[in-house]
Amino acid sequence: MYPELFKIPFIDLTVKSYGLMMVAGFLAAVFLIRYLSRDITPDAKHITNAALYALLAGVAGARLFHVVHYFENYKGDLLSVFAVWNGGLELVGGVILAIAVIIIYIRYHKLPLRKYLDILAIALMLALAIGRTGCFLNGCCYGRPSSVSWAVRFPYGSFAYTSQVQPDAARSRSEPYMQLPKEYFNTYYYGDGSTREFLKPITELTEQQIFRLKQNDRFRSLPVHPAQLYSSAYALVICFILFALWKREKSAYGKKQRRLIKPGVTFSIMFVFYGIARFLVEFLRDDNPYEIAQLTISQLTGVFLLLPLGIALFIIFTRLRPGVQDSPRC
Repeated sequence: MYPELFKIPFIDLTVKSYGLMMVAGFLAAVFLIRYLSRDITPDAKHITNAALYALLAGVAGARLFHVVHYFENYKGDLLSVFAVWNGGLELVGGVILAIAVIIIYIRYHKLPLRKYLDILAIALMLALAIGRTGCFLNGCCYGRPSSVSWAVRFPYGSFAYTSQVQPDAARSRSEPYMQLPKEYFNTYYYGDGSTREFLKPITELTEQQIFRLKQNDRFRSLPVHPAQLYSSAYALVICFILFALWKREKSAYGKKQRRLIKPGVTFSIMFVFYGIARFLVEFLRDDNPYEIAQLTISQLTGVFLLLPLGIALFIIFTRLRPGVQDSPRC
C-alpha cells in the first residue's frame, strides 16, 4: 500500500497515488477518445472540452453521491462537504453526472451523439481500470478476509486493518475480526456519556508495540480479497469487449445494420456489463455499509439503475434508425 508515492522537494507537497491514478485514467481516456473519434470529427477541441467538463462533473457527482449517502457525517460541519481533498467520492455518482454533462455538450454542438457515446463507453472503462489501481495503492475499497493464495494484507492503520479490529454495525458485524490489545486504542468520551475507541496512529505507539505488530502474526491484518484489482480487471475486460463491438459497428457504417451493431448499442451494453460486474464484486468487498437485505448502495444502484438503464437504452438504440449524424463521414 502506497497512499503517498513521493514528496515534491522544497514545497513539502506529497503526490497521492489515488489522485495520480485518477489523473492517469482521465488522460488515457481523453487520448483514446481523440484517437477513436478521428473519423467522426476533425475538430479535436470538442473532445478536450467535453472531457474537461466531464471531469469536473464527475468529481462533483461523486462527491454529491457520497455526501447524500453519508449525510449524517456532515450535519455538524456543512463546509466539510466541499473538502474533497479529505476523501469521500463514490464512483457511481460521478459516472452518472459526467455522462449527463457529456450528452448535453454533444447535443448542444450537434455532434453524432450515439457514435460519441459508444466511444465514451470504451474510454470510460479504460479510465476505471487505471483508476481502480489507485484504490489498491490507497488501501480503500478493500475486500473481505479470504484464504485464497492471491489474498493481500494491508498494514496497521490502513482502512482494512482499522475495519478488522473494530465491530461494524453497518456491516452487521457485532464483533471485530481480530482482537487487538486495548493499548493500541484511544478512548474518546462524548457529552452523552458514550465512549468510542479509535485505533492509535502509529506515531503514538511505543517501540515495543511496533515490534509486536511486526513479530506477532496475531496482530497482523487478515489477508483479504484484492477487490480493487478485481474491479480494475473486469473494467479492462469490459473495455476490450466494448472495443470489439465498436469495431464491428464501425465496419457496418453505411451498410444494412443488424441490431447488435447499431450506433449506441456499445454504450448501452456498458451499463449492462458494469451493473452485473459491480453487483457481483460487491460480495467480495468489505467496506460499503449494507442498505437493504444486506445489499450495498452500489449493488442496489447496479441492479435497479444501471442494469435496467442499459437494457432500456439497448432496446431504444436497436429500434432507432441511423440519423443523419450517424452516417459515415465523407
